[in-house]
Amino acid sequence: MERRTLRRGSAGWLLLTGLGVAYVVSGDFSGWNFGLREGGFGGLAAAALLMGLMYTCMVFALAELAAILPTAGGGYGFARRALGPWGGFLTGTAILIEYVLAPAAISLFIGDYVESLHLFGLESGWPVVLACFVLFIGIHLWGVGEALRFSFVVTGVAVAALLIFAVGALTEFDAGRLNDIPADPDAFGSSSWLPFGLLGVWAAFPFGMWFFLGVEGVPLAAEETRDPARTLPRAMAIAMGVLLLLALLTFVAATGARGSAALQDAGNPLVAALEGDGGPTALSRFVNYAGLAGLVASFFSLIYAGSRQLFALSRAGYLPRFLSLTSRRKAPYLGLLVPGAIGFALAVGSGDGARMLNVAVFGATISYALMSLSHIVLRRREPELPRPYRTPGGVVTSSVAFVLACAALVATFLVDRDAALIALAVYAVALAYFAGWSRRRLVATAPEEEFAALAAAEAELRPGGTP
Repeated sequence: MERRTLRRGSAGWLLLTGLGVAYVVSGDFSGWNFGLREGGFGGLAAAALLMGLMYTCMVFALAELAAILPTAGGGYGFARRALGPWGGFLTGTAILIEYVLAPAAISLFIGDYVESLHLFGLESGWPVVLACFVLFIGIHLWGVGEALRFSFVVTGVAVAALLIFAVGALTEFDAGRLNDIPADPDAFGSSSWLPFGLLGVWAAFPFGMWFFLGVEGVPLAAEETRDPARTLPRAMAIAMGVLLLLALLTFVAATGARGSAALQDAGNPLVAALEGDGGPTALSRFVNYAGLAGLVASFFSLIYAGSRQLFALSRAGYLPRFLSLTSRRKAPYLGLLVPGAIGFALAVGSGDGARMLNVAVFGATISYALMSLSHIVLRRREPELPRPYRTPGGVVTSSVAFVLACAALVATFLVDRDAALIALAVYAVALAYFAGWSRRRLVATAPEEEFAALAAAEAELRPGGTP
């Protein structure tokens, strides 16, 4: 365990708030608009509202769990305590699918941005993708404090650009443009606001998630946080508030300025909203460059999250133990290098960023359901557990998150069935490995396993308790 420790006290609430926003901010610049093809403005608006509710409820539930179990395992650690080793591994694997594939996809998008902006005369291709992984993993290897400060600065640039974009786009706002997608007369419940009917709302769920996808990764920084029981809930709540505001401004300003029909297939919807039928403007060029900053912020922070999840699973024996070794600067160097190599290979080998993101979303929804369920189980099974922070609404809040997460999981099949099947295949391989090998080789002294052993011992001491 001495060779598997992180640098404690490296982050306060401000850096963690920046981390929570950084995970997500690239989704404000692109991706969400494809939900207009599935549900139109009204359908995507309803989907974003429901997904915003899901993430808000889940963040409050995770804030309580993070205060109880402040370890680098994050969601896997919560599920390990509530649902046992199988539940912990299922959750941790789902989180890894999200945090390995999402950076790979974003690296391709960064390459496309570099080419479209004609930066350094580079073209999109494997050298740009390789440069992304080498440069930003190198910063992470330097140290967590330096990495989080870099992420905070880049995220600040992206957020400022979104606010400037909203101000500029709202000057061109026209409510009549919001519902300009023709209604499908064959769709049940279709109208000008719901052109693809009620089913379109459900199909737009995965795209409504793009405004918030990744914020649940803040607890992964628990072992590197000052006073995590107080800092993590505060940072998560503020980050969620910022993301809700950015989602509202970005969505309404962009569609009102250009129209839903024009944005539904745009690769760069914010720039398209500003340019209209004319050419580039000073503001659209600025937003275009800022979009690159948003992609870098999300790529950088997701690399961090994936390394910490891999580190925790390895330290506890769920994955090969050598992956949790840390350097002199207390960085999990193999936890950074191995997922980075896999992500680079996937990016170069497939070249399909959209498909990889759909696979990542499928993994995310599984983890959301299991983490929300973990909160419900721990509230019922261990009501006396010390809770420095308590979720507003208790199990009602986490139950709402659980139901919506299950609905979002099913919705992924409506959008990209092949991506969902790919994720299930990866899951099957991981479960076979766990069943046949690693479940008999768990490390009892890992923090998550110690928590579980303590809970079992306390259960035996209670009247009528069972181990």
